[in-house]
Amino acid sequence: MFYRTAGQFKTSYSADQALFPVRQDAVLLIVILAFAWIIFPLTASEFTFQTLLIPILIYSLAALGLNILTGYAGQLSLGTGAFMGVGAYACYKMVTLMPWMNPIVAILLSGVFSAGIGVVFGIPSLRIKGFYLAIATLAAQFFLVWLFEKWAWLYNYNASGAIQVPNLDMFGVYVAGPQATSFTQYYVVLAIVSLLTWVCINLTRGRPGRTWKATRDMDIAAELIGIDLMRSKLTAFAVSSYIVGVAGALFVFMWRGAAEPNLFDIPLSFRILFIAIIGGLGSVLGNYLGAILIVGLPVVLGIVPEALGLEITSATVEHLNVMIVGGLIIFFLIIEPHGLAQLWRLIREKLIIWPFPH
Repeated sequence: MFYRTAGQFKTSYSADQALFPVRQDAVLLIVILAFAWIIFPLTASEFTFQTLLIPILIYSLAALGLNILTGYAGQLSLGTGAFMGVGAYACYKMVTLMPWMNPIVAILLSGVFSAGIGVVFGIPSLRIKGFYLAIATLAAQFFLVWLFEKWAWLYNYNASGAIQVPNLDMFGVYVAGPQATSFTQYYVVLAIVSLLTWVCINLTRGRPGRTWKATRDMDIAAELIGIDLMRSKLTAFAVSSYIVGVAGALFVFMWRGAAEPNLFDIPLSFRILFIAIIGGLGSVLGNYLGAILIVGLPVVLGIVPEALGLEITSATVEHLNVMIVGGLIIFFLIIEPHGLAQLWRLIREKLIIWPFPH
């Protein structure tokens, strides 16, 4: 079988704790990266770029940021959409005030502003937790969206109240704005998402990740063994908000092209939360699996009935999508709380020991 591990010996503790203790995992990742970097861009249509590939990557990154905070550090948050808005508006102000700035640098720097706001609203986590912390982050959601709407300086006093992405080029190639191609934007998004995913994998496997997990599992015991809870929680808020802010900048500059304040309202926060729950809290892989399901489900519901000769309206597709997503959330919360990532781990274990019984 593909996952036969005979002959793969571990001769040290570091080898046993490697990112890919099974050689086939590394091969599978190389195949996935080859599809993402080479095959998909060369074969995808404009519809595929705009409807599947780009949004899946952006939503995966946003869910990864939320997962750092909720899945690894155990701090509930319902303000993900607003923190994405902070990143989007910060990026917009930087590229309009400093047109000479490299757009990728602007996108990466936008997360710094979101991280700062995230730390400010993360301070209540030092005193409250659980449901009460979720309410505090929900208050941040409403306040920030109100600020996006009322502070005209953020959208350069535009009469419509919206931000419009200008044409931004890098080395003579447009990467954002009306003249940018989906092909170019896809590669920019893929590069940034790959970089931040690599950073998050190292953080969660290293000392910060162990500190967050200890804080999540039992904060009193973590403090007794010498973990600084204030640093652990605020670091989680900062890292999470930074990633979410970068995702927000990509969301507007590399996909939507324009944004109004209500784009970052509570439905966006819940959408990111659903991706994290269905994919699996406390998992990097789960964010991608959840995003593929959430983003791809409406497309499948719209294409499959037509292929079978059945007429279906867009309203029906939307209702079916909401019903299926709601059912999946209930299913995973009851049957498999660790989401799609846990299902993949179980399948992988079965493949390793096949054909012997578990």
